[in-house]
Amino acid sequence: MRRYLAAVGQNAQSAGLTTQQHQAFLSIRGGYPGRRTISVGELAQHLLIKNHSALELAERLQAASLVTCAPCREDGRKVMLSITARGEATLRRLATGSLSELASISDELSRLVGNMNEFQSRELRLNRKKSGKQTRV
Repeated sequence: MRRYLAAVGQNAQSAGLTTQQHQAFLSIRGGYPGRRTISVGELAQHLLIKNHSALELAERLQAASLVTCAPCREDGRKVMLSITARGEATLRRLATGSLSELASISDELSRLVGNMNEFQSRELRLNRKKSGKQTRV
């Protein structure tokens, strides 16, 4: 997993982006299926950051011509973000690298998920035994 995250970070850096900017792209592009925009507040929620930090992040992406920032038509207090054509091209390049890295570690990920499921099943059985003993006393 760490190898995948490192590779994604390197891909972002090679595109001139920080990891957080890449995560912002993913939130704007896919945060709400069927929508092509996301508000700064929604971006902040997705990235677990403060609104003013999300706005600063959006402004840096806008300065790089990767996103547009525009007032919301329904509520002028909100700023809506959308990805530009240049941003879409950048995101496609990043996605290609991410998917290729995921493919290279898919067997390892499957094994890890299987181990986690096994561990969780074992813990559930132990907890049931413990709770069963307590109720019999």
